[in-house]
Amino acid sequence: MRLRLLLLPSLRSKLHPPPRHCCSSSPITNGVASRRRFSTEGSAPRPVIGPDSVEVLGYSYPRDDFTNVTPKILEKVGRNLHNQSHHPLWLIKERIKAHFYSSYMGRWGNPLFSVHDNLSPVVTVEQNFDSLLIPPTHPSRKKGDNYYLNRATMLRAHTSAHQSDLVRSGLDAFLLAGDVYRRDEIDASHYPVFHQMEGVRLFSNHELFSQVKDGHQLSLFESGGRRTPQKQETHTLEAVKLVEFNLKQTLTRLITNLFGDLEVRWVDCYFPFTHPSFEMEVRFHGDWLEVLGCGVMEQELLNSAGAGNKLGWAFGLGLERLAMVLYSIPDIRLFWSQDERFLKQFRVQDIHQPICFQPLSKYPPLHNDISFWLPDDGFTENDFYELVRSVGGDLVEKVSLVDDFTHPKTGRRSHCYRIVYRHMERTLTQQEVAVVHGQIQQDAESELGVQGRY
Repeated sequence: MRLRLLLLPSLRSKLHPPPRHCCSSSPITNGVASRRRFSTEGSAPRPVIGPDSVEVLGYSYPRDDFTNVTPKILEKVGRNLHNQSHHPLWLIKERIKAHFYSSYMGRWGNPLFSVHDNLSPVVTVEQNFDSLLIPPTHPSRKKGDNYYLNRATMLRAHTSAHQSDLVRSGLDAFLLAGDVYRRDEIDASHYPVFHQMEGVRLFSNHELFSQVKDGHQLSLFESGGRRTPQKQETHTLEAVKLVEFNLKQTLTRLITNLFGDLEVRWVDCYFPFTHPSFEMEVRFHGDWLEVLGCGVMEQELLNSAGAGNKLGWAFGLGLERLAMVLYSIPDIRLFWSQDERFLKQFRVQDIHQPICFQPLSKYPPLHNDISFWLPDDGFTENDFYELVRSVGGDLVEKVSLVDDFTHPKTGRRSHCYRIVYRHMERTLTQQEVAVVHGQIQQDAESELGVQGRY
């Protein structure tokens, strides 16, 4: 799950962007936004990156030395593919939501799990990392892996950024879907914006043990305990085993609903915000496929969110990953396509109707190489990938490092990358590609400090 999938939202009135500052009508210091637009009706104004501020979703954020969000990325904010009716991501989200609505009922016959799918992707750094017990030195915080508006504010790297606020609001069972943002490599299965869906369920002592013989004698917590591979120091082993059983049963039913009967296995893993933690894999077309991550929530998270008397589980999954597998979609860029030949294949009467994507005519690729000496003061590959995305956008299908050379005498290093260009909806010309490629070369030298070898 790679810090990618767990934990969740709060009531919209409490989390409307920017979180925790939604009632302010005057500028807020310390890197937080000032409000430029008070009406929530209609579409949000176009994002703007100015010399001193970044404006997104109606808020203005002061720029500083951490600001690294790009216009190409801000164009995606507010698209909300997971909420566009009959989009493949919407279909997956609705299938998961329908399963939880029909399978889990509250005391009065209403759905047990509430659903939150319209929370702002702009969050504080504290929400994205600190609230999830992610250490200050953890590599997932790196500027090279995230999109920062400034040192205090960023585009969420996982929907888990909302979990503490939601638990604090008093909810015990909920689902969240939303867009998340990460700087990453460029290929058919990676994109800087993707979508996650997560679930959280909390149990009181009575809820967990009410169906257990002599359950009134059992407890969620113990004093003087120790942390082991099976449990946290404050949890009783019987409580953890019941929560773990409920978690795995819930997720096995969900995946069976999506894929049909499949062989399932659980792999022990590590996440900062759960213990014990697991990845769920299914046997699909002969291969083991990782579909989600999950675990027993760290009690410190619940304590800090005002739910210290409860114990809970959380899971998270990627909507694109499921859609690509279930619908045989070969390229992640297709989810952003507005080509009617793509979109019409998902306009079905029943969200459970099987769909096998019929590939569009695949236009021929063009590939150009770029080779340069690396600067002496350091080079981050994700910075180069981000530059390529900023210039080439969705014309770029893949970027691969094809040569890493160190000069035997000077010790200087050079990289050679192969950039594959392919338009999703038409044939590119060499002349078009030459213009884009030339701009990438020029910007790499001016912005990254490399020295061209072309």
